[in-house]
Amino acid sequence: MNKLYGIDLERSLSISWLWFISAMKAKERIMMNVLDKGQKAPGFSLPRDGGGTLSLTDFDGRPVVIFFYPKDNTTGCTKEATEFSANLEAFTAKGVAVIGISPDSAKSHDKFVAKHGLTVALGADESHEVLEAYGVWKEKSMYGRTYMGVERTTILLDRNHAIAEIWHKVKVPGHVQAVLDALDTL
Repeated sequence: MNKLYGIDLERSLSISWLWFISAMKAKERIMMNVLDKGQKAPGFSLPRDGGGTLSLTDFDGRPVVIFFYPKDNTTGCTKEATEFSANLEAFTAKGVAVIGISPDSAKSHDKFVAKHGLTVALGADESHEVLEAYGVWKEKSMYGRTYMGVERTTILLDRNHAIAEIWHKVKVPGHVQAVLDALDTL
């Protein structure tokens, strides 16, 4: 009899083992998605604010700035999105599109846009597939607790959608200007 206090030990151990293997495979999949300069950016098609979809192919032949952020209506994310929106004309004048992507829903993005008057396009990646493909869905830690979330990252793509520049662990103050300055090297 493989029961202890009414618990089937074999079944419990096999379920625990399967969960462990699944968790390790997911972590391995995420760790493998590390992008480098010069590499072709993964394509995507996501629901977006205002309805419809937002696809990388919508911007074929144009440089693109993609800023990945953790959550709508949080202090840092709001500051980042409003700064990109405030400078959208400068990006547009250089022929560059600007896209924000987070794990929030398109409905959440609609509220975020309305509340802060944002003008940048926002993609909703609730499944985290694009976030994982770009290597920004990572294990994070706060107050000793680990969890999965978005590492604030910005990626600049050239006209062929190859990665020209990557900013990891972005600190918002001065970041948009640094991205604008990097456009001169394209």
